[in-house]
Formats: sequence, C-alpha cells, structure tokens
Amino acid sequence: MATDYQALLLEQAGGVLRITMNRPEALNALNTQMVRELREVFQALYYDRSVRVVMLEGAGRAFCAGLDLKESAGRQEGGKRRTPEQGLDGQRSIAEIYVAMRRCPQPIISIVQGSAAGGGFALALASDIRILSEDARMNAAFIRIGLSACDMGVSYFLPRMIGMSLASEYMLTGRFITAERAMQIGLANRVVPHTELHKEADAFAEDMLHATPLGLRLTKDGLNQAIDAGGLEAAMAIEDRNQILTSTDPNFAEGIAAFFEKRKPNYS
Repeated sequence: MATDYQALLLEQAGGVLRITMNRPEALNALNTQMVRELREVFQALYYDRSVRVVMLEGAGRAFCAGLDLKESAGRQEGGKRRTPEQGLDGQRSIAEIYVAMRRCPQPIISIVQGSAAGGGFALALASDIRILSEDARMNAAFIRIGLSACDMGVSYFLPRMIGMSLASEYMLTGRFITAERAMQIGLANRVVPHTELHKEADAFAEDMLHATPLGLRLTKDGLNQAIDAGGLEAAMAIEDRNQILTSTDPNFAEGIAAFFEKRKPNYS
C-alpha cells in the first residue's frame, strides 16, 4: 500500500491500520485528492492480509465536513458545465469509497470528533464501529445545499441502523445528530471525552484481534450478507458456511488453546 499520500496519513502497528484524514485547515473536507486516496486505500485492503482492523479519524477539530464545496465551486467557475456522463463519473468516484469500505473484510472503527457532515457522515455510517467525542455532530448535509439527502449510501445505512421514522426525521430536515442523541438512538457505539477516544478505539481493536483472522473477516462478511438476507434460512446458510470454513482453519486450534490458557492468541 502506498505511503506517499498527500491528504492521508497511514500508520500500521501490528494488524491495526490507522488512517488519518489530514486536511485540518479545511475540516478534512473531501477534495479530489482525498477522494482518490481514500478510494485507493479501501480498495487495496480487500487483498491485504497484514491489516486486520482499520481505524479512521480526522486530524484537528473535525472528523470530516463533507465534500469540499470551495474546490467544487472553483471547477464550475473556471470551466464548462459538466455533461451528465462527467457528473456521474465524478459521483461514482466518491461513492466507490463507501462500497469499498463495506467490501473490505477488515472491521472499520471510526473515531469521530466535531463535525461529520454529508460525505463525512457517510464515512461514519459505512464503518462498523462509531466512537464519538462529546462534541461530535453528524448530519445529512446534502439536503441543506440544494441536493437530495439520499447520497453516498446514507439512504441505505441510516434506516437500517435507526429505523425509517428516525432516518426520515434527519434526512428530510438535515438536522444535526448530537453525540448524546446518537447514543440514544443506537447510532454511536460509545460517547467519550475527547481525550479518551483513542483509548476506547484501542480497546475495541484489542478485542477484535482475539478472533482468528479468518473468523474476523467472515463475521463482517456475514453481517453484510445477513442484513439483506431473504429470511432466516438464507442468513443461517451463510452462518453454516462461515462456521465450517473457520473450524477447518489451522488457527482454530490456537484460538481454542488461547481461550483455555487465558492468554493472547498467536495466530499464523
């Protein structure tokens, strides 16, 4: 994986990859550079067995303020109007980030402080775990700038997490969801003081690393499949497949031994 990114900082320690969006002066808004780099990183993770858990965060006082509207406005003022084909290409170049986040087998822990708006809100929703600071605020900002709130997977993720009624409330109005409210409605996994964000994220990662590499990957895959499964039997067919695959994995014996010996597992 490339390490010479301009808009991202990557740091890997053991099986944990920390991705930091690094445009603090712009509240980590998604410009063309960051979009390309985020897409490349998450797409590359699909085949990266050295990374078992991903942490996503933003530098400075915000997680991600959404699309860089200044860059977008500058392109429109400086050139010709985009054709529908060009617009769709640009839209898909961003949307593929969120598809790749769900497709990559590593669990993604988002560490959210300050604003997570629009595309930044979608980054948090596309993650598996959301840890919020007490000052975090999230919203589907698209509807407040003349667009539909149904963008970047928000209309898929949000109703599944909090139900149609609450999703309608926040998507039709663009209202902010505070950290306290996010916890109440099941959108946040934890809300902690800003100084405790990394400690909480590290604790989640540590627990995840007790799973075998294959077991962890197939659990995320199974959850992805089950959320849209056609019924109980369809979901259980996926579970049956996963259990047979993991039980024949050489790491299964090490996981059992570590459990009984009350020690950290040492997986190959």
